This record gives sequence, structure tokens and C-alpha cells, in this order.
Amino acid sequence: MNARSTTGRPLHVLIAGGGVAGLEALLALKLHAQERVSIELLAAEPQFWYRPLAVAEPFGLGHIHGLDLSDIADEYGALFTVGRLDSVDTESHVARSSAGTELDYDVLLIAVGARPVESIPGAFTFRGPADSEAFGSLLGELAENEAKRVVFALPGAVSWPLPLYELALQTAACLPNLEVVVVTHEEAPLQIFGPAARSAIAELLADRRIRVRTSSYPVAFENRSLVLTPDWELEADHVVALPRLEGPGIAGIPGDSQGFIVTDGSGRVTGIEDVFAAGDATAFPVKQGGLATQQADAAAEAIACLAGADVAAEPFRPVLRGLILTGGAPLYARAELNRAGFVSSVDTDALWWPPGKIVGRYLAPFLAERSGAILDLPERFEGISVDADLSSLGAAK
Repeated sequence: MNARSTTGRPLHVLIAGGGVAGLEALLALKLHAQERVSIELLAAEPQFWYRPLAVAEPFGLGHIHGLDLSDIADEYGALFTVGRLDSVDTESHVARSSAGTELDYDVLLIAVGARPVESIPGAFTFRGPADSEAFGSLLGELAENEAKRVVFALPGAVSWPLPLYELALQTAACLPNLEVVVVTHEEAPLQIFGPAARSAIAELLADRRIRVRTSSYPVAFENRSLVLTPDWELEADHVVALPRLEGPGIAGIPGDSQGFIVTDGSGRVTGIEDVFAAGDATAFPVKQGGLATQQADAAAEAIACLAGADVAAEPFRPVLRGLILTGGAPLYARAELNRAGFVSSVDTDALWWPPGKIVGRYLAPFLAERSGAILDLPERFEGISVDADLSSLGAAK
């Protein structure tokens, strides 16, 4: 189907979401479809944040800045509107924002992400940039009060564990006299990356004297005790947890029982021909920025085909890449989630380029060019690029 040929005008694509998936889709669409599409970007806030680096900020490895989405939209010939996607009338092709604005579209790409909510009552919930300052304050409190034990807890509802291990490893490196414990529902640390990564992270945790309790489900922190199921408690001074995610639950868009959007391999929403979705808003179980860019690429290629572009649209084939900040030399882990035999690898040398934490075919080079605008580095890191030379930052002492 060539939607553009039926109207004689550019296909109007509305991208709802200004995060990793939304920006990757914008860049991919402009490359593949060029003048065959007009693009409008709708985002709940006016800036894009390099969220994965939030785990480094509390440890003095730089201050994160946002990029203005309006400037990015202007650079790529797109319109920009501030607002959260609230509802969609798929019959009339109208999207409504939280501000009451009605936006027409020919094709809609939903990349609004998911809602982070508390996963362990009583624990400190680390959601990303919004909690960097508070976590830095917690580190200061731990240093001053000589707390005995901090537990980093991964509840069963959280599928992407890497930020928790980064916080635990960096905390142990920063406060070597503190007892650091990881409690996780996983059978082994970072099992999602396969045997090689499991072995490497286990060795690193042991070197930092971090105790690990696996196959355990933390449910609440109360009276200085972390309650686990089945029937166990662990005494702790503080507990740090990652949030669980809830689907966006957009009116007019079908979702699963948790509000996530079900899509096919091209990102098309089940039962709706001209609505696509990518990133954490979808029902794909692992929520991670690199996977979000791959979903966005698949959707952008399918939309470019609708616009009449000569593009070979490839379906989403998940390849997981994780740059693990350890408080010392970083680790690079890679796993092909859809390959029989679970092909995976781990190394201290970069396994992709540029070797950033956000790995997107188009977004990673875009961000590498703007690294200085994203992160202020301490004087001892002057000249280090966020993406191209992040390995140097990770290894610095």
C-alpha cells in the first residue's frame, strides 16, 4: 500500500513521544522517506534527556543536560508540540493531547514510554535523572553516618536490571567500607545477557565484596527489614530499588492487561492499520533504550514504505546491548534475544560504535555529535565525549 499516492501530498506522520524511540523514528523517517513525509513531534516535555547516564551523575561523573526538542525538530524539518498523548480517535485520524489540542495524522507512531511507579514500598526508588540528586544525597548520608548495609533490590516486576547493578557496583567502589548486597529475582546476575556476562558480572561483584541473593522476590522495606518471598527477611539500613513500569493506557488504543500496546514485528498496533508503537509503551517484555531504537527503526521503515519510499522494511529482531558502568573499567555486553542458542558476548573493549549507553542506528551518532551539550564533565574528564569515549570516563579514577 502506498498511502501517499492516493492523496498526492506528503504522508503526515505524528510521532507521540520525545524519548529514545521517538527521536530514532524521526531520524530514520527523514532519511528513508525524505520529502514523502511531513512530521510532527508531540512530547510531554520540551527536552530530551540522556537517561542512562543518570546512574553516573550521583558519583560526580558529570551533570546531565537536556537537548531542546524544538531545536531538533527544526533541524529535521518537523513541527514540535508540547503535550502528552491523551487519546486517539482512529476513525477520524485525530490524536488529542493532555492540553486539549487536536492533532490530525495520516499515520501515528506512539513512543510515549511507560510510567515508572514504586515497586517496593519503603525503599528508595531510582527512576533516572529525576532521582540523581536525591541518590547523591543518600550517598552523602551513607558516608557520614557509617551505615552498615545497603541492599539494591530487583523485584519480580522489573525486567531490565542493569541500572541497579551499576548503582551497586559504583556505590561499593565509592564507599568500600559499606556492606553492599544485591537481592534479585534472577537466577543469576544479569542472566538476560547470557552465560558470558553472568560470569563476568559475578566475578566483578565478588571483587567488590558485594553479596548476591538470587531467586528472591523483595516486596517491602519496613522497620529496617527487607521482606522477601518466600518467607525471609534481610536487615538493612537502606534499600534501593528500580521502579516497575505501567503501560500508558491511551484511550482509543487497545492494550494488554497492564496497559501496554501489542504490536507486530513492524510495530503496527494490533487491529489498526495506520497506528504504530515502539519502545517501553509496547508489550515487548524487556524495556531498554537500545531495543526501543530497534523497534522504532522497524516502524519507521514500514511507514516510509506507506509513503512510497523504496525501502526494504525489516522486522524487529531484538539485539540487546548494554554498556555497564562499574566504577572502574566498563563492560560491554551483547545478546541476540531471537537467536537459537542465545548468542551473547561480553568484553572490556567496545562491541559497537559509537560505544554509548544509548545504541541506535541513527540516534547514537546524532548524540555523539552533541555530547558536550548533554554532559558537563568534571575538570579531570575534560575532552571526553559522552558516547565516543565513554569507556575512558568509566575507567577514570
